Amino acid sequence: MIGFPMDLGADRRGVDMGPSALRIADIEGKLRELGYEVQDIGNVDVKTKEVQTVVDPRLKYLPEISISCESLGRAVKDTLDNGSFPLILGGDHSMSIGSIAGIASHCKEKGKRLGVVWIDAHADMNIPDTTPSGNIHGMPLSVSMGLGVEQLTMIMGFAPKVAPENVAVVGIRSVDPGEKQLIRDLGVHAYPMPEIDRRGMYAVMNDIIEYMSRSVDHVHVSFDLDSVDPTLAEGVGTPVPGGLTFREIHLAMEMIAEAGIMNSLEVAEVNPILDNKNNSARFAADVVASTMGKRIL
Repeated sequence: MIGFPMDLGADRRGVDMGPSALRIADIEGKLRELGYEVQDIGNVDVKTKEVQTVVDPRLKYLPEISISCESLGRAVKDTLDNGSFPLILGGDHSMSIGSIAGIASHCKEKGKRLGVVWIDAHADMNIPDTTPSGNIHGMPLSVSMGLGVEQLTMIMGFAPKVAPENVAVVGIRSVDPGEKQLIRDLGVHAYPMPEIDRRGMYAVMNDIIEYMSRSVDHVHVSFDLDSVDPTLAEGVGTPVPGGLTFREIHLAMEMIAEAGIMNSLEVAEVNPILDNKNNSARFAADVVASTMGKRIL
């Protein structure tokens, strides 16, 4: 487990306490119950907003996000190089710039093709020219595909980290105009909520698992807690109504686990300040347990 206490990528404060909230929710204990050996290596160091200034309003807190994501990338790569499974606890979703950079660096050295399953209410595919907020937590997927400023795209020394055709975005329902165009232009596999409503989560995940199984060698799952409906998890900074249900998210994660295709996992956007008695972190920890093999029978 690697904690990434970052809230620089978002306007609302509190997600920097997400790793602590997940630990308090006994995520480690849930994994040990499943038979895993767990090593918590602590948190990546991240400077707070109070000691920084915004230089570019289109890329808020860019220098520190770049430095911190580079550190996260190296920690994730070291974990994979040592033959272990990285579980990264966030933190806002700018964390993925670092986690995917580290994973991609490992894959590049090992000759593996990387695939990303992105479970989120948002596409997170803005670039500096399209961002309505300047918040970098809305850019990690585009950055990972090589779009944006070199200070982010070239973390770990190369770009892109993942090919667009090897990205599947699940549960999106709040997508900016520029992101819509990029999804069309790049050929990202996108499964918005209306498609999940029409076809069902089982059919959607079957498509994703079948594609990833034959097209890539390493699957990274990025789970943003705001992918689920806010009635299930209110402790998120950017809630969007109409999200995944309790059974939809658990079914998706159970199917990923049963397929045996996942090689790394991260949890983003757990915000205990906006939560009620840590219920959202406990929910997220249970989802992680499903992803790692927990079953009813």
